[in-house]
Amino acid sequence: MHIHIGRDIYDKPVKITASKNLTLTNILLESSRNKGIDLISVIDCHAPAVQQEIKQLISQGDAIELSDGGIRFEKVTLILGSEIEVYDEHCKGPIHVLLYLPTLSAMEHFSEWLAERMKNITLSSQRYYGTAKELQYKVKELNGLFIPAHVFTPFKSLYGKGVTKSLVEVFDPDLIDGIELGLSSDTSMADQIQELHDFTFVTNSDAHSLAKIAREYQEIALKEPSFKEFNWALHQVANRRIIRNFGMNPQLGKYHKTVCNNCLTSLATDVTECPKCGSHKIIKGVFNRIQELKTGENTMTHRPPYLHQVPLEYIPTLGPKTYKKLLERFGTEMNVIHNATIEELVETVSDKLAHSIIQMREGKLKINAGGGGKYGSIAPS
Repeated sequence: MHIHIGRDIYDKPVKITASKNLTLTNILLESSRNKGIDLISVIDCHAPAVQQEIKQLISQGDAIELSDGGIRFEKVTLILGSEIEVYDEHCKGPIHVLLYLPTLSAMEHFSEWLAERMKNITLSSQRYYGTAKELQYKVKELNGLFIPAHVFTPFKSLYGKGVTKSLVEVFDPDLIDGIELGLSSDTSMADQIQELHDFTFVTNSDAHSLAKIAREYQEIALKEPSFKEFNWALHQVANRRIIRNFGMNPQLGKYHKTVCNNCLTSLATDVTECPKCGSHKIIKGVFNRIQELKTGENTMTHRPPYLHQVPLEYIPTLGPKTYKKLLERFGTEMNVIHNATIEELVETVSDKLAHSIIQMREGKLKINAGGGGKYGSIAPS
């Protein structure tokens, strides 16, 4: 539920740091055919050119707008989303938020409103000039959903820089529909913070390339994939709910540990100077930030299971040709990661690689933790 657009229908950049082949149509094809996902959100749908591409797909008969919200393309439903940067007088630093709207007309209306409060609406994750609560009110006026994004990331997030201690410093908690954990944390880490106990946790990829789609995702009990059903699941209505969260081991995230920004040496929490190079530029890791914020041990019992997974691209010896061979045999990457047996894998790839996939599934691969903007990695066996 957090996928970026690299290029729009006119080959103009949307998310500048995203891959050029990360177009709306490519995202839909990858999600439907290779990843095996039923419900996604592209969070750059506020950009007018992205809306034009959606309209083009509908006019060509390749997509239809659902009565319960969302755009159906082949086997996948697209929820129209937007990622926005909030930095009002109540924020200690910039905060990224996600919002989801039910219809194309609602997103077009929102874009018109946003264009008067943003310098460049054609780009992703731009700063919005207004208060956080005004943005929440607008989203709710349009029957939308509001979720703070990657809430512990050291930069541009709720707890990373945005607030000293509590989300109420900036937001109206009654108008928040969920919390996105981000790649460097998981449920057990986040539930050490009491004020988060009442919110549904979502685990999303924040994909900047096609390969990154579904590195984190959630399994949801829905009648069908649509905006209405997703909304109900976030609020546990009529037995709709998140069944399981799937996320990378937090150590694989870019900001799990505290490091020196200059030489990437791992540091203790309270260090203000790197003992190796003398730099004072310290990037606090998510693990250490949660230790500062926590209000007690995790005592939650109603959370769905959080299953750690490692995307196939993290396995050092698995290249594009092998990836293609696995998809041809098992259909989707999720089937390879979670369902294929060791016997089936050995029939398709080398014995060593097959066992690496099983070890990865069982959490037995050694991980070098990430930090300071550098992803963690699987240690060579």
